Amino acid sequence: MADSTLWWLLTGTAVAVELLTGTFYLLMLAIGLAAAGLAAGAGASMTVQLVTAAIVGGGAVAAWHLKRGKRPEEPAAQANRDVNLDIGETVQVHAWNPDGTATIKYRGANWTVVALDGVVHGTGAHRVREVVGNRLVVEKI
Repeated sequence: MADSTLWWLLTGTAVAVELLTGTFYLLMLAIGLAAAGLAAGAGASMTVQLVTAAIVGGGAVAAWHLKRGKRPEEPAAQANRDVNLDIGETVQVHAWNPDGTATIKYRGANWTVVALDGVVHGTGAHRVREVVGNRLVVEKI
């Protein structure tokens, strides 16, 4: 079996395993394996093929890791608008209870509302910042 065939089989295997596991890093390693397959097809020695796979694959993994590290971290699920569509919605608080909660009518049901830590309790329009269990955490607009 030709060296290039072996590299392409390894590339295909890495892609297949990535599809099963969902890790993007295996795709980066597959790029290195494909580069080694190209080097083998060009007639490079086994040493050059291995070095090519290591440098290209390792470089792709390092570049992807650095790119992911610069991305801002997503908020927790209870405060993420992509997970919970109530985040960012406006509600009306008419009165606060002595225990720091309020009961409001929202989406046809009664909800318990608590103020965001450090926010002054006031009546009027509030924005939902997170949903914790069955409580809406709000801030004054």
